[in-house]
Amino acid sequence: MAAALQFGSPVHFPITLAGNFGEPRPNHFHGGIDVCTESAVGKPLFSIGEGYVSRVTVGLYGFGNAVYIQHPNGKTSVYCHLKDFPPAIRQEVTKYRLAHGQKDRIDEWHNPSEPADLYFRPMQLPVAKGQLIAISGNTGSSVAPHLHLEIHDTDTWAMRDPLDELKDCITDHTPPQAHAFMAYPQQGEGIFCHSDKKQLFGFSSNHLEREFTAWGKVGFGLWANDYMEGTYHHYGIRKTELIVDGKCVFTSDVDSIPAHHNRVVNAWGDFYHYLRSNVWYMKSFIDPGNPLPILKADESRGIVNFNEERTYQIVYVLTDAFGNQSTYSFQVRGTKEAITKRQQPVTPMLYWNRVNNFQLPGMQLLVRRWQVADDMPLKPDVRIKTGALSDAYRFTDIPASVFNGAQLSIRLKRKVADNTKLCIRSGDRNFGGTYHDGWVTTEIRDLGLYYEIGYNMPENKNQIKTDKIV
Repeated sequence: MAAALQFGSPVHFPITLAGNFGEPRPNHFHGGIDVCTESAVGKPLFSIGEGYVSRVTVGLYGFGNAVYIQHPNGKTSVYCHLKDFPPAIRQEVTKYRLAHGQKDRIDEWHNPSEPADLYFRPMQLPVAKGQLIAISGNTGSSVAPHLHLEIHDTDTWAMRDPLDELKDCITDHTPPQAHAFMAYPQQGEGIFCHSDKKQLFGFSSNHLEREFTAWGKVGFGLWANDYMEGTYHHYGIRKTELIVDGKCVFTSDVDSIPAHHNRVVNAWGDFYHYLRSNVWYMKSFIDPGNPLPILKADESRGIVNFNEERTYQIVYVLTDAFGNQSTYSFQVRGTKEAITKRQQPVTPMLYWNRVNNFQLPGMQLLVRRWQVADDMPLKPDVRIKTGALSDAYRFTDIPASVFNGAQLSIRLKRKVADNTKLCIRSGDRNFGGTYHDGWVTTEIRDLGLYYEIGYNMPENKNQIKTDKIV
C-alpha cells in the first residue's frame, strides 16, 4: 500500500490558476494545472512533497524544461516550462549536454534542436517537501510565464487532478456556471422541439421557465465553465451530473484519465461544434465506443427516452474540486410526434466495433476496432495529381479522427530512383512511411486531411532516443 503523504504548495505566494485539470482541448485533455507566476519568469519553485528527481527533460515535447519527482505514495509530480534548475540538477544537465556535444548556455536550453532526456536512480537526487527544484520560466509550448504542474500515478501514468492534493493551498468559493445546453435527438429515434437536428438553448437563469417538447430518444450536452474569485480565468468542470425525474442517468468526474485516452476528448466533446465556435459542449451521454473511465451512465448510456406524454424534470448538478456546487434545471413535455426514419447510408461506413478495411484504386485504409466512438459515414475524395508520386486521398469532409491511429497505404504512380526517402505527407506535414513493393504505409489519426506520397523531410531532431543514467 502506498504511503500517506501530505502535499504542499509549489510556490511561496497565493496560488492563482490560469487553467485547471482536464479542460477539453483539441485532441487532448489539459493534463495538469497552470499556476500563474505573476506574469514573470524567475520565480522559485518547490517540490510539493518528499521523493526524488526521477527525470529531467530539456527542450522536449511541449513541456520545455521539466523536472519529474517520484513520491513514495505512488504519485509522480511534473513541473514544466522551467527556465533553470538548482545547482545539483543543473550539474547533471551540463554533464549530459557536454557529453552529447551540445551548447550549455541556459538561454538555449529550450532550443528543441538540442533536447535532452535524463533519468535518475532514487538516491541520486533526493528531495524534501518544500525544497527548491526549479526556477519558473516560459519554455516549450507556453504563451506566457507560468508553471504547468501535473500529477500522475507512477505505475500507470494515469493523469490525476492536482487540486485533490493541493486544496489546502488554494482558496475557491465560486461555483461552476452553465451557459447553455445542446439537445441531440438520436437519428431516426428521437425529436426535440419539433426537429431531429441538434439544437442549443441558453441558460438565462438556473431554472428555465420555458417547457420544451420531445419524443423518443434524446441526448444532452452542456457548455459550462468553472471560475475562481480574484481572476477572470475560466476552467473546465470537474463533476457533472444529469438527473432525470430524480434519477441520475449520467456522471462525469474528471480525474484519473489514462494518458492513451487523450484523443477521446474529441468524442466526448462536440468537436465539430468546437472547431466552428471555439465552444465545447460536453456530451451527457456516452457514445457506444467511448472508453473514457471518467464517464458513467445508466443502461441507456445517458440518453433520455421521452416515451410518455407527461412532463419530465431535467436537472444538471455541477461541482468543482472544492465542493462548490450549482444546479440548472428545465422541463421537457413528452409530446407524441412522428419521427423520420433513419435513412440507410449511401456512403461507406466506418464502424466502431469492427475491423474496417476500406479500399480505393491506389489506396488502402485499415482502421482497427474501437478506434472511433460511434459509427461514422465516410465521404472519400480523391485528387488526381498529374506527375505527382501518387494521388491524394481524404476520407471525410468534416474534421474526424481515430483514437490511436489507422494504417494508411498509398501506391506509387511512377518509379523513383530512391524509394528509401519516400513518406506519406499531408500539406507540409510528414507522417513518415515504410516502402514495400510499390506501396508506402504509415499511421494516421486524422481522416479529414488529404494524404499523398512525398519525399521525406529532414529528420525531426526533437524525436530522440532516451538516455538513461544508470
